[in-house]
Amino acid sequence: MVAPRMSRRGRRHFKQVQRAAEKFKLQEIASSIQTDLDKRHLSYDEALMLGNLIQNRADQLPGDGIVYAISDRDAYRKTLELYLRDALLTRTEQLLLWEERRRLGISDGEHDRLLNQLLLQWKRQGRNVTIDRFEKPSGGV
Repeated sequence: MVAPRMSRRGRRHFKQVQRAAEKFKLQEIASSIQTDLDKRHLSYDEALMLGNLIQNRADQLPGDGIVYAISDRDAYRKTLELYLRDALLTRTEQLLLWEERRRLGISDGEHDRLLNQLLLQWKRQGRNVTIDRFEKPSGGV
């Protein structure tokens, strides 16, 4: 469903996302959205909504590549990469990530998929990451 206040460019991007059959095409659309945002042809909220749509569409397509788009998931990915930079993911960092997931609405499944994609990229580069054992908090922490 298209948001009622979506601009003409936003509607065009929306249709492109729905028709995209590969992650590479989604990445091209995400780059075009970024350009339109930079030129102020789209609002940030519209770009964020389209980026979240791109991430959802990317989940439906085969492959383990990461699509970079303005989205809640991309904001989370950046935080995750920051914590992985020292090749150690501590329990404290995992707790902070868990809180960030709750704030952004990132599911545990999305987190696991993204973490595995990042670890696969690092492994291809010959880098290893140590992850401390972590049990998800129960209830409202």
